[in-house]
Amino acid sequence: MVSKILPDTCAWIDFFRGKPSGMAEKVEAGLLQGEVVTCGVVLFELLQGIKSPGEEALVLSAFQALPHLEMTDGLWIKAGRLSSQLRKKGQTLPLSDIIIATLALEHNYSVLTVDRHFEDISGLAIVKISSGS
Repeated sequence: MVSKILPDTCAWIDFFRGKPSGMAEKVEAGLLQGEVVTCGVVLFELLQGIKSPGEEALVLSAFQALPHLEMTDGLWIKAGRLSSQLRKKGQTLPLSDIIIATLALEHNYSVLTVDRHFEDISGLAIVKISSGS
């Protein structure tokens, strides 16, 4: 069974910069195995940091080939409820991370990230990268 992963923006940044890291290696391996999916908020975050037309073309080309998860009316409701539950516990996550988590939870995918606040989300699978990578 193929286990899909939804890389957070930080994983894509390592990958596109060619930075040797466990996250970049996991993105590359996942791409080769057809395990990687994406979503609009990750593309948005990447594009806002683009420095050249060449970088933009590379990102857009890569993302065009990936399965793309979309937010629906029902998922927006789930995202709002998730954010509310976290806030009641004193945890405020960025909207982008709430969206990523909601999509991953809905589709039973893992999130590839170094952002520790994802660990506060009950039921969310997170891809662990060894500290030596």
